[in-house]
Amino acid sequence: MFYSIVSVFCAKIVKTYMHRILILGSGGREHALAWKICQSDLCQKLYTAPGNGGTSSVSQNVDLDISNFRQIAEFCEWKNVEFIIVGPEQPLVDGIVDYFLENHPKIKVFGPDKQAAQLEGSKDFANQFMAKYNIPTAGSKSFELDQLNEGLEHIRNSKGPYVLKADGLAAGKGVLIIEDQEEALIAFKEMLGGKFGKASSKVVIEEFLDGIEFSVFVLTNGKEYVLLPEAKDYKRIGEGDQGLNTGGMGAVSPVPFVDENMMKKVKDRIIQPTINGFKAENMNYTGFVFIGLIKVGEDPYVIEYNCRMGDPETEVVIPRIESDLMELIQAAFEYNLSEKEIKTTSQSACTVMMVSGGYPEKYEKGKSIEIPEKCNGSLIFHAGTKSTKNGLFTNGGRVLAITSFNDNFQDAVIQSMNLADKINFENKFFRRDIGFDL
Repeated sequence: MFYSIVSVFCAKIVKTYMHRILILGSGGREHALAWKICQSDLCQKLYTAPGNGGTSSVSQNVDLDISNFRQIAEFCEWKNVEFIIVGPEQPLVDGIVDYFLENHPKIKVFGPDKQAAQLEGSKDFANQFMAKYNIPTAGSKSFELDQLNEGLEHIRNSKGPYVLKADGLAAGKGVLIIEDQEEALIAFKEMLGGKFGKASSKVVIEEFLDGIEFSVFVLTNGKEYVLLPEAKDYKRIGEGDQGLNTGGMGAVSPVPFVDENMMKKVKDRIIQPTINGFKAENMNYTGFVFIGLIKVGEDPYVIEYNCRMGDPETEVVIPRIESDLMELIQAAFEYNLSEKEIKTTSQSACTVMMVSGGYPEKYEKGKSIEIPEKCNGSLIFHAGTKSTKNGLFTNGGRVLAITSFNDNFQDAVIQSMNLADKINFENKFFRRDIGFDL
């Protein structure tokens, strides 16, 4: 009798420390986050809104409009949700953190507030932030429509390649790198003329940096941080990094050329000054920081900030983390991150993205997907899928992310490609050279 009373009492204590959690988003990043968080001892119930055909296997999908903050809040109040983890950038840039702080302060939203999210929402804001806190990046100048002639003159007086960036969010399509000066002049006029809508009402012209890219990821509360595994992704649709930019065709982690010396430079010159900037500006930043970097010679420079995890980088970074991710997120809100040590696997991970034929331009949806029962240890994260009573179907340009592990990234690439060959849907496509430049 005594033992049964004790067990019930202990169960109540455990339940007190478990949480009901909502993840916002519908891509491969959100599936990877849901896959990881559902394993946490702190997770009592997990929802994903709106989710996809894969998230439903590890959480409960909820049909919510992630741009409708009031609808999200009503759901959270109804289901007693305590934590919201925001996957994509748009809700953060639109101020979802500010909305909940003002109207539902007991619900913790993992992500930066509207001002801090401008690090991704405005290239000009990010460049000014980096200049103020001596964070190494490319030289740049910003121009609006009434400064058209000044911008054209700036291009004429510069040497190519020319880097033109829409200041605002442009779904990953707002960066142009152009070799020819005349083409750059035309593109600059088109961008200010509305090529990317409001996003290019201001255009940033940057110095071209020649090097090899990689990304680092930080989980922070604006004062402390833990460093997640680094990654390198591949944006171009074609092998050898040819063709149009996409949301990402694959990624590897760790990155072979990012050794201890390089990571020390990244921490000292980039991460710590970024955190110092958050503190100095009194930024409300509890969330992920994605820092896109380029190695020029032996030195790292910042290409961009994102105020959330990347995709498909999340699909290689999160599976390599052995620590409880929800425990780290909770620690960020409780300001004891400095007490946490993040543990990661020594194995390499590689993600190969399977996409719909025609992507990143016109493509068809609704193609039936066949996945083999045995995946030989690989993970399949759904990006653009829809599950119905009739089966699994494509529902986006990027369809599935296949993540494999091995002692080296080359074997992990092969393992992911072998599984991609066995997965079938009409007009499937994937790159077979992820990691080719390493």
